[in-house]
Amino acid sequence: MSLVKIVSSILPPEDLQEQVRQLFPDDEFTFNKGLKGEFYNEFIGAEIFITYGEDLSAEDIEKAKNLKWISVMSAGVEKLPFEAIQARNILVTNARGVHQIPMAEYTLGLMLRHAKRFDRFLFEQKERNWNRRIETEELHGATVLVLGAGAIGGEIAKRCQLFGMYTIGVNTSGKKAEYFNEMYRLDQWEKPLPQADYIISVLPSLESTTHLLQKKHFELMKESAVFINIGRGSLVATEVLIQALQDQDIGHAYLDVVEQEPLPKDNPLWTMGNVTITPHISGKSKRYLPRAFDIFSHNFHIYKGVPGEMKNVIQLDRRY
Repeated sequence: MSLVKIVSSILPPEDLQEQVRQLFPDDEFTFNKGLKGEFYNEFIGAEIFITYGEDLSAEDIEKAKNLKWISVMSAGVEKLPFEAIQARNILVTNARGVHQIPMAEYTLGLMLRHAKRFDRFLFEQKERNWNRRIETEELHGATVLVLGAGAIGGEIAKRCQLFGMYTIGVNTSGKKAEYFNEMYRLDQWEKPLPQADYIISVLPSLESTTHLLQKKHFELMKESAVFINIGRGSLVATEVLIQALQDQDIGHAYLDVVEQEPLPKDNPLWTMGNVTITPHISGKSKRYLPRAFDIFSHNFHIYKGVPGEMKNVIQLDRRY
């Protein structure tokens, strides 16, 4: 196979750049932070483009006449100009699965923090109170409902089962999945809501999942239930979420994602006592890019003719 020109709008550390170049010494790699300036001319001539998936327009696709593959180094692909990509039948892959360990650890950390009332004990420490009357809970025996039982959801369920939790999963087909005691189809997802102590959303942003969670669903949940959203903020409209929390339909919401990011400073969610917010960091890890480039390297070997199957190929018509 002739020399392949690969252009990346992600600028990884030097050692990672060198590692990739050593794996593929006969090909040309150009790395840059962002798709701008002189670098844009490099992109126009690229056969493969490495990106986080947020910097491409239909016009860019039209200009990049040689482009055959877009390797997205994140799980989310919803910001890609799919109509233009589909018209050219350009291959798209993502880094699905690269987040599963940090996001699972993040989720379990929140659950332990909630059950063991660590925030309350920190407050008591600041007040110098030796307060042994604060009641704590166990994760053991609690029921967790995971909306989105894929790689990340499965990793969460695996850890939950180690803590003795009962795991319920929701995916498109309802097909049995490892580490889940029960499975439901997406069109049945309301059924297990009343029995869940923890509801965790890992759902992507799709037409079918946008504003899926309505006020009536919060009302179906236990008053003590904990809602954790690490998927996409579009799952629930901000005003619906605020109303449910004001009405105390649930016990607490942990939000790593919100409908509008960054969350506006005047948004009531910032100051609500039953809300904890983190700035879309549940998947962050020092190992993130090395794992993502491992997926790229595997796929590039296949692209260049090594027998095997590419990972994480996106179905352009379904957009996932």
